[in-house]
Amino acid sequence: MDKFLSSIGARMARWLAERRRDTDWSVPSDFDRLRRTLRPGDVLLVEGQAHVSVAIKYLTQSTWSHAALYTGPIPGRTEPDGTPHELVEAVVEAGCISVPLSKYADYHTRICRPVGLSRRDRQRVVDFMIGKIGLSYDLRNIFDLLRYFIPTPPFPVPWRRRMLSLGSGDPTRAICSSLIAQAFQSVQYPILPRIETLAGTHAAREILHIRHHSLFAPRDFDISPFFEIVKPHLAQGFDPGLVEWATTPAEGAARMQ
Repeated sequence: MDKFLSSIGARMARWLAERRRDTDWSVPSDFDRLRRTLRPGDVLLVEGQAHVSVAIKYLTQSTWSHAALYTGPIPGRTEPDGTPHELVEAVVEAGCISVPLSKYADYHTRICRPVGLSRRDRQRVVDFMIGKIGLSYDLRNIFDLLRYFIPTPPFPVPWRRRMLSLGSGDPTRAICSSLIAQAFQSVQYPILPRIETLAGTHAAREILHIRHHSLFAPRDFDISPFFEIVKPHLAQGFDPGLVEWATTPAEGAARMQ
C-alpha cells in the first residue's frame, strides 16, 4: 500500500512541478546583476511558473510562490558541466536540494537581505540549510499534494494560510519558506514575530514571540520589517542620465502613454 501511495504521490508531485505555458509571466530579473548583488544568507524570492505556484500565490495573496536561500558556491555540489550550486531550496517533488543560481535566470525574482547579522550568524544560517539537503518529502501523504490541485480553493481569507500547514505535520518537507524560517530562527533572527506590548512605568515595551515555522510563506520575507529589499539595478549604481530613450515619433508617443 505504501508503495502504491508513493507512486501516485510521485506522479502528482511531477505534475505540480511542471512549468505552466498558459500565462504571460513578469519580466525576468537581470541575471548578471542578480549574481553580482547576492550575498550568502540572502533570501531569493521567486515568482514561480509551475502549477503549484498558482495555488501558493492565491493562498498567500502574493506575487511570490517560492523562496530559496543563497549560500554561495557549495563545495562538492555542481552541475555535470561544472556550474556550482549556490542555492538551497525545498521543493515538493524532490525535498531539500541544492541548485545552481542559473535555474532562475529567466524568472522574476526579489532579494530579501537580513540586516545586522554578523558574518558568523550568516554562515550559521547557510550551514543550517546545507545540512538539510537530502531531507525528503513523504509522497505517501496524498492530502499534502491534493491541496495544491485546486488553484483557488473556496476558503475564507483568514483560513488560506493555514492551508499551507495542513497535512503531514511536517510542512518543512513541502514548504520552502518554512525551512528557511527555521534557519533564521536558529540564530534568533526575527521575520514576522508576534508582538506583545507590555505597559511599563515610563514607556511601553514590545516583546517579540517566535511564530511557528510552518506558518511562514515566501511573502513574509518581502513584507518583514527586518529584511531589506535589494534591487540589483540600484545596488550596482543607477544613473538615469545614462538611460537611452527611443527618439522616433512613434516610439516617443508610445512611451508617453
